[in-house]
Amino acid sequence: MSQKTWGGRFTGSTDSRVEAFTESISFDRRLYRHDIIGSQAHATMLAEVGLLTAAEATQIVTALDEIGADIEADKMEFTISLEDIHTHIEKALIAKLGDTGRKLHTGRSRNDQVVTDLKLWTRDAIDELDTLLLDLQKAFVESAEREHGVVIPGYTHLQRAQPVLAAHYFLAYTEKFQRDRERFRDCRTRLNVLPLGAAALAGTSLPIDRESVRAKLGFDSVARNSLDVSSDRDFALEFVFTLSLVATHLSGWAEEWVIWSTTEFNFLDLPDAFCTGSSIMPHKKNPDVLELTRGKSGRVIGALQQLFVLVKGLPLAYNRDLQEDKTAIFDAFDTVAGCLAVAAPLVRQTKLRREVIASRLDAGFLDATTLMESLIARGVPMRSAHEVVGNLVRECEQRKCRLADLPDAMFPAPEVKASLGVTNALSAFKSYGSTAPAEVTKQLAEWKNRLGI
Repeated sequence: MSQKTWGGRFTGSTDSRVEAFTESISFDRRLYRHDIIGSQAHATMLAEVGLLTAAEATQIVTALDEIGADIEADKMEFTISLEDIHTHIEKALIAKLGDTGRKLHTGRSRNDQVVTDLKLWTRDAIDELDTLLLDLQKAFVESAEREHGVVIPGYTHLQRAQPVLAAHYFLAYTEKFQRDRERFRDCRTRLNVLPLGAAALAGTSLPIDRESVRAKLGFDSVARNSLDVSSDRDFALEFVFTLSLVATHLSGWAEEWVIWSTTEFNFLDLPDAFCTGSSIMPHKKNPDVLELTRGKSGRVIGALQQLFVLVKGLPLAYNRDLQEDKTAIFDAFDTVAGCLAVAAPLVRQTKLRREVIASRLDAGFLDATTLMESLIARGVPMRSAHEVVGNLVRECEQRKCRLADLPDAMFPAPEVKASLGVTNALSAFKSYGSTAPAEVTKQLAEWKNRLGI
């Protein structure tokens, strides 16, 4: 029989250049475990409906376990002539069981088989990412607790704005990554629909039991429309979109810490283990992990664009273009997982340079907004109070002094000077979710409880 799963229709052999051009085994071999799990569930179902005997199903399940062990032990020889991981496993099964192995593909197509494998893989990938994101959240919460009493300048437009607690800063990233985890959870819900049994595009005339396979593979429901199944890559786009958001959050954090680690800022003491040096400048300590985290976000965002372009003009149902989805999905996952793996220990080992930060807190008029709000609380209209404080800041810039150094007579009400200074400004905050010390303490306790710290 032909080495190809589709060879009966053809009279000649495939051109070797076509085999090289069309193969996917070089990248889809990582689906082997999911292909085996799906095939075992399918075989068991075929026995349940009488398309295989119980003995045949047992032989197939056992042989597939053996094939999986061979792959894990690097004993399987991969060849482009067998195109993909699905064909490799099926041919190995036939080599072991003969005609019994040839019965496995009854009632299914590679079209529904491959999307089932990819969904199973993506489901596991989401679970792995959730664990990594949870660890990163814990690292930020631990840093928030460690640096709880430290006050740092908050920035907008990279200009000093208002004072915030360092713990408030760290918890901001905990919030971002929580949203990422929730997006993955939503994605997992939508992808957890069984495609297998749609066959090529129209279903099958054989009496298969899709509900049985659904239960065996842990899917929540069965796909309703066979024509939709093999062309559906919505779950892949949603998965890589969420990966892109994670990468974007990581990139923003990395950019911030690259800036904060410069001599000009000098806010951070980055661990040597996560930095590199220069081949020519012996004094350099470069934040390469942070820079690469920032740079790798481009690969992930690029993978999302690749998938959008891939599917934007495809007609129903399956088209071979969809073979190219896996390179984008796998690379995006590998890139984000790699970034997350180094991010958590880097966060845990990085310390704030407290003395340096404290020595500069008086610069930048961090208490100006609190002064304005103190005037508002005394009945001054907001725009009027804004103008008054703006004039005072301009006067300070000319005198090269702080707001608190101005004469009492320059203030509309001398008692508002009590709001000046970083400590006073910080203690003035009251609103829910603000950097008010009591609010941050409460939020920190809630996060510790939520994350099991």
